[in-house]
Amino acid sequence: MTWLTDPFSVDFMVRALVGGALAAMLCAVVGTWVVVRGMAFLGEALSHGMLPGVAVATLTGAPPVIGAAVSAGVMVAGVGALRRRARLSYDTSIGLLFVGMLALGVIVVSASRSFATDVTAILFGDVLAVTVADLGGLAVAVAVALAVAVLFHRPFTALAFDARKAATLGLRPRLAEVVLIALVTLAVVASYRAVGTLLVVGLLLAPAAAARAWTRHVATTMLLGAAIGTAAVLVGLLVSWHAGTAAGASIAVVAVAGGVVSRGAATLVRPALVRPAPSPAAAIGHVTDTDTTAAPPALRPAAPPREGA
Repeated sequence: MTWLTDPFSVDFMVRALVGGALAAMLCAVVGTWVVVRGMAFLGEALSHGMLPGVAVATLTGAPPVIGAAVSAGVMVAGVGALRRRARLSYDTSIGLLFVGMLALGVIVVSASRSFATDVTAILFGDVLAVTVADLGGLAVAVAVALAVAVLFHRPFTALAFDARKAATLGLRPRLAEVVLIALVTLAVVASYRAVGTLLVVGLLLAPAAAARAWTRHVATTMLLGAAIGTAAVLVGLLVSWHAGTAAGASIAVVAVAGGVVSRGAATLVRPALVRPAPSPAAAIGHVTDTDTTAAPPALRPAAPPREGA
């Protein structure tokens, strides 16, 4: 068992494990709604869109997390502006801002000839360099995400069924949409330190998608997703230690592989659920299940929410 215990006999590996586990919990809470709502492209775009803010913050000596938050906020605001004023679709707006922000980040990086090491950490993460302060920030982010997920459970669920019905019931779907995007931004910004901007989406999507193959309730999906994500962090760190690979990339690869294996196993082992259709009042007023395939026709969206894994 020394192969399991020896890596965690050093402090930086213990901090990496704790930080990765906290990031997995945060991403499981947010990633569940990302998978249910099919918002994978937004998460991917935000992770890349943070590059210019992080690059500018690094060059000026400011905290990189602040730069990442500002950059992500600018991108979200830009997407909203393009949708309203240019009348572009959601995906088109995200795609335009995604390319523009990534290109701007590359320009900022290319302006500094001594930026190679820092940009590697930005893109691929440095979970082995997680500090006690980083752990505190992740813990706060997890607490905030849990609180928001509990407070907005009904609006988020109603939004997954039908935004018009949610508005009719007074659940303010536009506010719920804004809060959900803010949660995605929080997860991406808070987790990039551990696995980097290019790999954070793997931790955001893969554990939640793996858990969704076996669960239908939001709470159980979050719990199982957090367990799967934490296991991916542990296995990824062990692989990195013994094989000499990059820790962040190893965690992301293990998480994605776990998602693929889980979905495949569920297809072979677990029969499709057959549920009676709930009444509209039960579906939104007392909902605990976000499986929109079981929704009655009045609440079923025109296109079922796709899983963004």
